[in-house]
Amino acid sequence: MRNVYEKLVAVNDAQTDRILELQIAGGRNDGGILQPEIGVPTASHVGTAGAMAGLAAALASPESKHFRSGVALAALDRAADFMLRRQHEDGTISLGGTNFHSPPDTGFVAAGFCQLDKVLAACGWAPMEPVAAKVRRFLERTIPAMTTGGVHTPNHRWVVVAALSGLYGIFGGEALVRRAEAWLAEGMDATDDGEWTERSNGIYNAVSNMMLIQAADGLGKPELLEPVRKNLRMMAYLVHPDGDVVTEYSGRQDLGTRHTLAPYLMCYRVMAERDRDPLFAAMYELAASCTASMGAANNHVLLGWHAMPCPSVDALPRAPIPDRFWKLLNANYPIEDNLARMSQAGHHGIIHHSGMHRSFGAQLLRCRDGAASATMMTRSGTIFSLRHGDARLLGVGLHTMFAPGAVELQRLSQTAAGCRMEATMEKGYYGPVPAEALPESAGWACSPWYLLPHHVRETTHVQRHRVEVDVERDGETWVVRLRSHAPEDVLMQASLAFDAGMTVEGVERALEQTEEGALRWTAGRLRCTAGEYGFELEGGRGDHRLGLVRDMKLPRGPHVVLINLLTPFAHEIRIRPFRVGAKEEGAAAGGTGAGAGSGLGEYGAAGAFGLTAEGRTTNAS
Repeated sequence: MRNVYEKLVAVNDAQTDRILELQIAGGRNDGGILQPEIGVPTASHVGTAGAMAGLAAALASPESKHFRSGVALAALDRAADFMLRRQHEDGTISLGGTNFHSPPDTGFVAAGFCQLDKVLAACGWAPMEPVAAKVRRFLERTIPAMTTGGVHTPNHRWVVVAALSGLYGIFGGEALVRRAEAWLAEGMDATDDGEWTERSNGIYNAVSNMMLIQAADGLGKPELLEPVRKNLRMMAYLVHPDGDVVTEYSGRQDLGTRHTLAPYLMCYRVMAERDRDPLFAAMYELAASCTASMGAANNHVLLGWHAMPCPSVDALPRAPIPDRFWKLLNANYPIEDNLARMSQAGHHGIIHHSGMHRSFGAQLLRCRDGAASATMMTRSGTIFSLRHGDARLLGVGLHTMFAPGAVELQRLSQTAAGCRMEATMEKGYYGPVPAEALPESAGWACSPWYLLPHHVRETTHVQRHRVEVDVERDGETWVVRLRSHAPEDVLMQASLAFDAGMTVEGVERALEQTEEGALRWTAGRLRCTAGEYGFELEGGRGDHRLGLVRDMKLPRGPHVVLINLLTPFAHEIRIRPFRVGAKEEGAAAGGTGAGAGSGLGEYGAAGAFGLTAEGRTTNAS
């Protein structure tokens, strides 16, 4: 791979060219950078603040065509004026369209601007000083918001802590440290295997990691790096052969979308340098090979490169990145015990402007074998996903009308060839409110339902619906076995979501379209292809005529195939990956053939991480 720094400078230069084109001249938005996806400029870390990080990084990089450019400097100065005008009197900024007067979104900007302040100060170029003064003025004005403001989400806490630590390094002030300590006193929200609360491999893992790296430095707390190390090690098992990361079970907006390791580049680079860790060094190179954009202000790659020098990382040895494994994550995390303790927390399962993230710490099993990459998941709307080259089965889901919606499997145990997952759902009925618990409103001429104390009703006629799923690899074929025996006559449905770029064909007229746009698979085989890779599937079934189970959300973009099931049933779906033109011994659908005994077959020993590609990245807040 060519020199990483040269690549980053080239990517940043291209983005800087675009920033200069998008900067607005005149009016209330003068100096702001238009965000094409929304059509207006914002003061956010993914908007004008992020653009300022790119402009400054170019001005500070001697290899950049914009190095000490008067045009880029003028653009940076006008952008700084825009940021100061958009900063509210309380020191906050608004995300843009939502999150108004937002302390956490201000924290994202402030964390990035603390790095920006450092880089500008190190430039030693007198024409930069007026811009540097404006950046510092913006930062100083954030202090009241950072020392009093709240957050929405778990990762926001570490964003604000990073901002507080950076502000402390510039301005001093014990109030900044006290506020940071108050957030840190809530404790780190990462499992022993390295999973953060939001389970967001595409976005928020990297946010939490980078923010804690900055906070550890600013507050002199190296212990904050321990969950970062755990997450970076975990991510070595959560990457597909092409550098995409596993997003099939995310608790945030990256769910089921394509993201690469790019946001982890500086995390891996910094921690490889500090720990002298060969695996981190190898993952840093992989992240660099996927990087096609610089990221937001709080984790801008080239700005971070200058702010956090790593002079010896290139000399480190590189460890092999795992590409053949079965890896069970969160096997020992006491998720059921902790969920049972929720009743003691006092919030009654209700939190406004955020989510409870009850799936945090759920078990999942990862399998990598050359070109194949599979994930088996609990407490997720998807139970199994599979990639084979360009062929992407984004998710197999299971849905029920018992308690309408997706079945989230609760427990996972590893087997010799895969895993067994299971769930038990309960549904009952509610008796009358006891007389002594009736509110005054019960005697009104109109008694509103929502004023009755439903929590004191007696539950009657409770029914239980048990589902079991086995996912195993039989040679080169993946077998998904679905079972549910009671109660009888429950309408159920399995769904298979294929990437929108794939061709899905029913063999022997196996498919028919539903009113909702999904494909009902009643019999025969499916052949699903993308380029030279594909899947052949057996397992269509039509026990009933339902289109989509109630409350089932149809994924955007993918082809969704439905299999209709009625309890009691024991049903099997067989998925055989293939490569067009490859020798396919025992190629009959569902057969493993004589050549499948190794479990590798046509996957061979291809270097799964040998791809260099300009990957896909998405910046989000």
